[in-house]
Amino acid sequence: MENADVILGLHDFLERMRQPSASDIVKSIKSFIVSFTNNAPDPERDSVIVQEFLNNMEGVFRKHPLWAGCSEEELESAGEGLEKYVMTKLFSRVFASHPDDVKLDEDLSEKMALVQQFIRPENLDITPTFQNETSWLLAQKELQKINMCKAPRDKLVCILNCCKVINNLLINASIASNENPPGADEFLPVLIYVTIKASPPQLHSNLLYIQRYRRQSRLVAEAAYFFTNMLSAESFISNIDAKALSMDETEFSSNMESARALLSGLSADVDGLSSQIDSAGDYMPRAGQMEMKNQSSNRTPATPPKTSETKLKTKSVPYTSNQASMEKIPSLSDLENKGATMLLKEDQVSKTFQEFPYLFAQAGDLTVNDVEDLLSNYKRIVFKYICLSKGMSVATPQIPSKLQTGGPNQTETVKKSQDIHSEPQEDMDRTDDRVSLVEEESLVSKSPLDEPLEPQGNPVGETS
Repeated sequence: MENADVILGLHDFLERMRQPSASDIVKSIKSFIVSFTNNAPDPERDSVIVQEFLNNMEGVFRKHPLWAGCSEEELESAGEGLEKYVMTKLFSRVFASHPDDVKLDEDLSEKMALVQQFIRPENLDITPTFQNETSWLLAQKELQKINMCKAPRDKLVCILNCCKVINNLLINASIASNENPPGADEFLPVLIYVTIKASPPQLHSNLLYIQRYRRQSRLVAEAAYFFTNMLSAESFISNIDAKALSMDETEFSSNMESARALLSGLSADVDGLSSQIDSAGDYMPRAGQMEMKNQSSNRTPATPPKTSETKLKTKSVPYTSNQASMEKIPSLSDLENKGATMLLKEDQVSKTFQEFPYLFAQAGDLTVNDVEDLLSNYKRIVFKYICLSKGMSVATPQIPSKLQTGGPNQTETVKKSQDIHSEPQEDMDRTDDRVSLVEEESLVSKSPLDEPLEPQGNPVGETS
């Protein structure tokens, strides 16, 4: 499943829809989307309706002149394009559409946020031979991308990529240690650990979305095996307890209480910091930043030591039952929006940005001599932003590596700066197997299927 194949599949499908002879198919798809969105959400019924429609339409493709003489691969590509288009259009209507699913998402996210503070590979009986937490970060990164996608197939690919990274690492470890090839008993515990550490948002809803709207005829073989393992991992995490982590009840309860206190304390710290900034109304001096840094370094670390004995002796952050401290931890987006609102209320906004002289500059104002300062500022901002996200135990935000404004002067300047200040850097994103939301929305928005529907006749493939 290559990224190029995904793009070409959707592109080829939309190109065929531009042909005059495709008017009956276009009307059918439009009519289905309109009628579907007008119905009240019912996940089980919605799943059946979508599956039947996709199956009927693929049957229409096989008999239609537009696909006359096409190979099975081309017909398969058309089916993938149809699924991607339809589900991208219906995404906001069907994803996490039931309150019960939303509640389960919240409960699962809370449990992962707590358990990830103290869980170790040994708690899941992962032997030292197969422990490789540094490389597991690659698997976590793949799983954290799941909410960047809308099509069921693309979300499934995030899971497959995660599982393949884990599987390959286990195989390599077994070869290096001359042990038997790893099986499900070795694979599933690692997948559970990686999932807890990755803490992907809305995991329950994402898995249900794939189950309900990925074409059942394509959820087979390797994809079905890895997806089933992910369902097992979700079930394990949802029901995790002391016995599941090879702990006694006292140790498990103590760890959960300490983790909850840590996260609640972080939430209080963030609110306190926001209040300080709001009252100061100016940029915090560098001395103040260093003082806060020194204070934070003396706090109890979020991850306790490895051994159970020392873990219980470690001074815990006092647990408070105050309801305010139990509030949900704000997301990065919440904090950013809050900061933006506070910024707009300030009387002297320009002072806030005095350390960032390039903020209001145009591309033509920059020279090669500015590159070093810009690179230094960029690294500092990214470092602070990533540290914030890690400290909050949330998925690392995707910060664009390039700012494409299309200006010719800027392009020339960037090229020169790359020649002068080039450093080798491993690009971890080149193996991405999904279509980005930008590409996805761009293709879909240019589709002839988005033109107004003219009511006439009975659409092909629509079920009553």
